[in-house]
Amino acid sequence: MLVSIDDLRRQARRRLPRAVFDFIDGGAEDEVTLRRNHAAFGRLTFRPRVLVDTRARDQSTTVLGQRVASPLVLAPTGLCGMAAPRGEVLAARAALQTGTIFTLSSMSAVSIEDVMRDAPGPHWFQLYVWRDRELTRSLVERAAAAGYRAMVLTVDVPVLGQRERDLRNGATIPPRITWRNAFETAQKVAWVLGMLRNPRIDFVNVARPRQAHGPLALGSFVNSQFDPSVSWDDLTWFRSIWSGPLALKGIMSAEDARRAVDRYGIEAVVVSNHGGRQLDGLPAAIEVLPEVVDAVGGRAEVLLDGGVRRGTDVVKALSLGARACMIGRPYLYGLGAAGQAGVERAIGILRAEIDRAQALLGYPSLGDIDRAAVRLPPTWPLGD
Repeated sequence: MLVSIDDLRRQARRRLPRAVFDFIDGGAEDEVTLRRNHAAFGRLTFRPRVLVDTRARDQSTTVLGQRVASPLVLAPTGLCGMAAPRGEVLAARAALQTGTIFTLSSMSAVSIEDVMRDAPGPHWFQLYVWRDRELTRSLVERAAAAGYRAMVLTVDVPVLGQRERDLRNGATIPPRITWRNAFETAQKVAWVLGMLRNPRIDFVNVARPRQAHGPLALGSFVNSQFDPSVSWDDLTWFRSIWSGPLALKGIMSAEDARRAVDRYGIEAVVVSNHGGRQLDGLPAAIEVLPEVVDAVGGRAEVLLDGGVRRGTDVVKALSLGARACMIGRPYLYGLGAAGQAGVERAIGILRAEIDRAQALLGYPSLGDIDRAAVRLPPTWPLGD
């Protein structure tokens, strides 16, 4: 039975080639931050209220003006199509079915336009400020024309982190083919047949006319586009080309959060260490959340990204001031385990766990939850 996110993870591990599963599951270098992201939730404990009527429970909220059935947003994840054919479309449809928000990665295997055509809805789009600023501008214009509601600008990738599982498996940009990964892949017959019946995996959003296509050629091009010279000045330029709501993803300090909101009018900040996939040795995202919430002071929405595996994790994040949580690996495990149905199952598991936590905590409305609902360890970092 698939009753938890960990069950979906095990099922995905059985169904996917090792290189694909590790691409989803792994982190940077020693994976210290990856492990800490989830472990830190365990250091927070609840302070329940008793004798509260919790028969009518509500976990709906708004995120950047959009009503959602639960405080969950599907995070941008590159190449969902490796987990399941046309995975971005399947995830977007699952989000629509469950009343949540899907965020399309600029590194997707299905184009900006095709996702909106095949799963039309109030989706978000994620982007980097590429070295090629005209490419950046064109992606913004395409997202606006297609009807994406909000933009998520990822700011913690001046260069790619070293993900050693991927290096060992050959799941790099460009990919490295070895006898070992070819043999392991061939054993996953259902996955291989699914891939053969669908278009090849490619970075379709960055492909240009007369440019060499395919993961080898485009992978090298994409790798060259990460730009260590990106600065706050580029944020001013980016605001000039995107008029909709903007979320800044990769914030890990009160100073950066305050600057983004006060000087640049950012509508939302996403507390995120890139799921432990960039700089290893960072604190858990949930550990940084209180200081960012306090620094922003209600002038912008704060989302948490990183380590969520239970609905109780979501409730803890909301107790510390998050508006909602982004989930990446949980829905990718579902996608790898059972396609669209697996994504819907992942969302359903988290929603049921949130609902149960509300009843047991004594908070029928998640809008009423605050820091009184949790006990912080003595050494837990707090804001100003």
